[in-house]
Amino acid sequence: MRQEQRSMASKSADFEMDINEHSLVIETLKEVDPSRKCFRLVGGVLVERTVKEVLPALESNKEQISKLIESINKQMQTKGRDLTEYRERYNIRLVGEGEAEAQGQSAASSSDNKDGGSKSGAGVLVS
Repeated sequence: MRQEQRSMASKSADFEMDINEHSLVIETLKEVDPSRKCFRLVGGVLVERTVKEVLPALESNKEQISKLIESINKQMQTKGRDLTEYRERYNIRLVGEGEAEAQGQSAASSSDNKDGGSKSGAGVLVS
């Protein structure tokens, strides 16, 4: 489940980069004469078009990619909730997670100690 969530995050990041590239190209093409010829890569084939033909297609692709990113982000949130529920249901702890809680509890109990000394030797310096 965690691996699926990571792969979704990776895909989302890739699509974010695609949106940035689309935005850059759209900004550049808006400043150019609409009748100027322009080349576009479609399915691995480079085709020759005009700017006025390519610009609307790029804007629509950018909108579709942003909708796809929203969908992936919702799926990631759902997967995260599922993962959390699964961990809570079966009482699953990560390797460092249980140790951090144990250290927090031992530090609290040692601070209650009247002599001020630490029994666990957690690297606390008291002057």
